[in-house]
Amino acid sequence: MIKGLAITPPILGRISIGRVVEKNGKRLPEKDDQFTITSQIQSKESGWVKHPLDEQLRSQTTNQKLRTIPVRVIFNDPELNLRAEYSLFDRQTGRPVCVGDGQTCRRLTNQGVEQHPCPSPDLCPLAQGGHCKPYGRLHVNLDDSDEFGTFIFRTTGFNSIRTLAARLSYYSAASGGLLSCLPLQLTLRGKSTTQSYRQPVYYVDLTLKDGVSLNDAIRTAKEIDKQSKEAGFYQEAVDFVAKQGFANAQFEVNGEEGVDVAEEFYTEPDQAEVQQSSGLNKPDGFVQDIQQGLQRSVRAVN
Repeated sequence: MIKGLAITPPILGRISIGRVVEKNGKRLPEKDDQFTITSQIQSKESGWVKHPLDEQLRSQTTNQKLRTIPVRVIFNDPELNLRAEYSLFDRQTGRPVCVGDGQTCRRLTNQGVEQHPCPSPDLCPLAQGGHCKPYGRLHVNLDDSDEFGTFIFRTTGFNSIRTLAARLSYYSAASGGLLSCLPLQLTLRGKSTTQSYRQPVYYVDLTLKDGVSLNDAIRTAKEIDKQSKEAGFYQEAVDFVAKQGFANAQFEVNGEEGVDVAEEFYTEPDQAEVQQSSGLNKPDGFVQDIQQGLQRSVRAVN
């Protein structure tokens, strides 16, 4: 296997609750109040091309608003289905510059990839100006004809990441580790907060399919697991191989995905405001500015 290349689940399409729109000559992210399922192809005129499953599922709703999606996860380990960490990207190249879990981080420097403490974005000098955000990727299966093909939901929202992580952990524990056998659905929820100026903020939840109780879901999961084992299917080996694949590179996200992330989740900041708030010099490059800021913070501590 090629070292330095993260082996992630095959992606057939995307699930989003927003889109990128053009305003004043700039492409900016815009939130939505429904799901959209797209392929991995973009057109110059309309952006991401919708996947046929989008229309199929939308036609089954009463108001053409897609707010629930039946899904299945392909791993029993919750952390393999939902990948999440604090991430800072070079917005020009899409390369990950620093990725951490709140305790330690891997940071790209002139000397290569180094490990440092990760104090979280609120306390990290590199994160000032909103450069570093939580970044989650949920892989789910929508099409039984491709057992390992996934649709990916990407988010930088704390509400979605926290809720999805909790649900996956709880369902895994309740089912005795049979997460991949449970009948699940993605559900769009909304809430208002003072920070959102009482406007609704939408996030993604993971629940059992409508009309299915937890006890019934667990009984069904046990039966599916029994039948799979009788057929010779080895879920534990699938989880083991997936864990090795994710760990095959220093950074799980590549530059190509990073460019899409930067466009979809990060508005272009005012450069003067960023320099004033972060104390960074006029950049010769984004990575160099971050490194200089880190050096100043280290000298200040010493």
